[in-house]
Amino acid sequence: MIHEPADEAALVARARAGGLDACNGLVDLYQRQVYNLCLRMLGSPQAAEDATQEAFLSAYRHIGSFRGERFSSWLLRIANNVCIDELRRQRRRTTVPIEGERDGEPVTVDVADPAAGPEELAERSEVRSRIAAGLAELPPEQRAAIVMADVQGFSYEEVADALGCSVGTVKSRIFRGRERLRRFLQSLPEPPHAAVRLTGEGAGSVEQDRR
Repeated sequence: MIHEPADEAALVARARAGGLDACNGLVDLYQRQVYNLCLRMLGSPQAAEDATQEAFLSAYRHIGSFRGERFSSWLLRIANNVCIDELRRQRRRTTVPIEGERDGEPVTVDVADPAAGPEELAERSEVRSRIAAGLAELPPEQRAAIVMADVQGFSYEEVADALGCSVGTVKSRIFRGRERLRRFLQSLPEPPHAAVRLTGEGAGSVEQDRR
């Protein structure tokens, strides 16, 4: 769930008045949350750092337009939009051959920096690397919904608030994304020491099954 500190409203008010210390305080509160979303959206630590910085800069520039909604949701919406813009730029710059390889790792169409992202994102874990590669296969709107709900643990209502859409739309994106991710994982040879399964409400959330 999205937890907000009791003094957040005071920080936002001071930031809107131009207080740099308050802006830094908001960065301290939400930097990890924003970075984790960007990392799983973009699959590259460097790209995630750049997107996180851009998200906070954009929030600072437009904080005057903040109208008292949940600040964390407003900030995550900005971060998601930054990531989507970056994914569009990446797809204009490069194409990846279907069922090709890069640095020994299998890649498919429209994967954003698959060579470095999945390995570092999954902390050298083969199973979690496959999950990360599967997430990279999803359309950005499905990927964002699954990351927020299944990885970061937000409720459907919180995801809808952050993405600026209805709860029904969030549920649809998560359902379709999970099904697509399930098919991707089932198409891969089973790892020698672990299996990936999807469980939970509807099609289920991403889990790792140790054997």
